[in-house]
Amino acid sequence: MERLLQTNAIRSLCALAMLATASAALAQSQPTQIHTSPRVDPGVYSGRLTPNYPTPYQPATTQSIEATLQRVHAYLEQAAPLRVVNGATGAEVSDLKKLPDLAALDRTDLLILTYEWGVTYSGMLLAADVTGDTRYRKYTQERLAGIATLAAHAKKHLAADGSVPAVAHGMSMRSIVKPRSLDDAGSMCAAMIKANRAGLGNDLRPWIDNYVQFVSGTQFRLADGTLARNRPLPESLWLDDLYMSVPCLAQAGKLTGDNRYFDDAVKQILQFSERMFVQERGLFMHGWVQGMQPHPVFPWGRANGWATMAMVELLEVLPETHPGRARILEIYRTHAAALAAAQGHAGLWHQLLDRRESYEETSASAMFVYALARGINRGWLDARAFGPAVSLGWNAVTTKVNAKGQVEGTCVGTGMGWDPMFYMYRPVHVLAAHGYGPVFLAGAEMIALLRAQADVVVNDGGVHFGKATSPH
Repeated sequence: MERLLQTNAIRSLCALAMLATASAALAQSQPTQIHTSPRVDPGVYSGRLTPNYPTPYQPATTQSIEATLQRVHAYLEQAAPLRVVNGATGAEVSDLKKLPDLAALDRTDLLILTYEWGVTYSGMLLAADVTGDTRYRKYTQERLAGIATLAAHAKKHLAADGSVPAVAHGMSMRSIVKPRSLDDAGSMCAAMIKANRAGLGNDLRPWIDNYVQFVSGTQFRLADGTLARNRPLPESLWLDDLYMSVPCLAQAGKLTGDNRYFDDAVKQILQFSERMFVQERGLFMHGWVQGMQPHPVFPWGRANGWATMAMVELLEVLPETHPGRARILEIYRTHAAALAAAQGHAGLWHQLLDRRESYEETSASAMFVYALARGINRGWLDARAFGPAVSLGWNAVTTKVNAKGQVEGTCVGTGMGWDPMFYMYRPVHVLAAHGYGPVFLAGAEMIALLRAQADVVVNDGGVHFGKATSPH
């Protein structure tokens, strides 16, 4: 009997232990319950807490955008002046009417005769047009007029073989008098034509014509007429070259009324896209080489920036009736959707657009803000779909403009690579000149966007381009 009682007691204890274990497991499987006391506002659980955003979220004001552009302009006045030296001795030349035979541009922190500065002049012209601030126009006019004067002088002092003499100090005018690459010609050409059309002087016209002739008639092309280079490998296409050619050709068409320039610009977009636009991704590869199989796909951020800016620059002046317009607009819209989807969590875009582990890069981000904002302003893109990305993108770009007006986080000049590490570890520097022009373009276009959009609101915590018609 005693043994039976002990056995039953043991069974009861085991049953209780099993029940306790089951109850604990059941408790762990249930969602945690939040119990509020009268002192706790239930609203904190329904979205009233302020998010700890890494980038300012509220849409910018036009005043804040103008302040950013003014700060960058002030820095560039010091970092990229028009300063002339004797190319033989290095002595400063103060009077452009009394130039030595071998005159040259001084090598300042940022150089005013490179393709990056062609973008900067275009950006400042747009900023002057949008804001009415004459400082941007004056900056561009002074430098382009000085360059034209030096180029005319250099042409009168060519070497016996017709070349531009090398200089021991500063930069010669070789790239404008005798361009040898699209980098020498295209971006500066587009800026000069825009300046000429804005009434900044007819002294630019000989150099415009010289640039256009090089891009249109001299630069190496593939058999089907696609603009190409023979580096780093023979018959290479660089996506960068869409901006180094198409805006020049498009502006030449607008300036002269000659449709062959429009036709060539359209051909470049379409034939580059046939080879380099990855339709399923909606992004462009950076490089393409004739005969290479397969083509490695590296959607480098700034190269995609050059491509989308080239398309909007062409669409801006291309006649509505041009037979290639619809296809270019289709590529631009597909690209725009992919760019919006690739935006990083804090508003900037990455060095390699499809690799979030690559660093956030400023010049490409500003290019995308400009190109998408221009698309909204021209009715090519829906503000409701793209406006929030553009708003956040601009806010993120401004975090890279430091107190001095320097643009941080810009990748230095970059060649073409076939492995990810090449792109992932390119250095960044405030003297990487590629960042400055896109900031002016993006800021000016954002001002135009905010002026045109009557309703840009934060509703239910999110930025919306348009107001709700009901509170429920």
